Amino acid sequence: MSLFKTPSRRAALAALFTAFACTTLPARAQPAAWPSKPIKLVVGYAAGGATDVIARIVAVELGKQLGQPVLVDNRAGANSNVGAEIVARAPADGYTLYVYTIANTINASLYDKLGYDPLKDFEPMGLIAKVPNILVVNPQLPVKTLADYVNFAKTSPNGITFASSGSGSSIHLSGEIFKMAAKAPMLHVPYRGSAPAVTDLLGGQVQSMFDNAPSVLPHVRGGKLNAIAITSAQRSPLLPEVPTVAESGFPGFDVQSWFGIAGPAGTPQAVVQRVNSELVKLLALPEVRQRLLNLAATPEPGTPAQMRSWTLSEAKRWREVVKQSGARAE
Repeated sequence: MSLFKTPSRRAALAALFTAFACTTLPARAQPAAWPSKPIKLVVGYAAGGATDVIARIVAVELGKQLGQPVLVDNRAGANSNVGAEIVARAPADGYTLYVYTIANTINASLYDKLGYDPLKDFEPMGLIAKVPNILVVNPQLPVKTLADYVNFAKTSPNGITFASSGSGSSIHLSGEIFKMAAKAPMLHVPYRGSAPAVTDLLGGQVQSMFDNAPSVLPHVRGGKLNAIAITSAQRSPLLPEVPTVAESGFPGFDVQSWFGIAGPAGTPQAVVQRVNSELVKLLALPEVRQRLLNLAATPEPGTPAQMRSWTLSEAKRWREVVKQSGARAE
């Protein structure tokens, strides 16, 4: 009788083969739980600006909660496009994240050609905060209210100049939106960054600017610049005496810079949800909220779906502004 035709012997032989395989074949590697190594958080601007400062506040707390360091990586250039393209092309494994901002939704229509798609190449994870802009003027300008500002622009032979950190920036387009609303002759003067623009505003080379609140707050408090109006729908608790543009004769006016976290498109949903969950938790921490509020930044926790909807609506809004203003990338 054949050895393999006896059921009991077949079973014994099978057990022997199984035992042999288990002792000689390597176990299949299981994927490591995320995160198992440091995470890179790319910022599309140089260190020291509002985006960088907010990113670092979030990175420290997010790292504590995830149990791995979150390292800020500044990749400045082309109105944040350099950093954005790096992340868009990175592996979608959760170890390269991006501080996605209002600039990315503006860039979607501002640039004719990009090396990435600002809307399709990212996986939104959650908003961080919103920051208003403040219309500030040189103290030598005879302007105290928004009505004064518009009247000065309309009665001056050359209108009024407003500086920005660069063509197509949110600072520039805040001015363009107001220019269209007020139908006032306003001349845009672009600079390569907010700092040199503010320097010339302080020196009187330009007359006004719709700058991010964190950048100009020290100059307003020091009496070096006059704050005329704030672009958010509500007044800022840091400058409660400064009225909004909306309450100063332009109902519905609401323009704010904003910041969120995104990863490359295709990032696993488990990672997306984990980042969102930890982001919501850290934005509820009193010390984090206070640090953001000290920058005039309002925490904006929400879901990934809400951030995606927001970015799509912002891209549509800025597409119309870019078209009407004729703004072009430098």
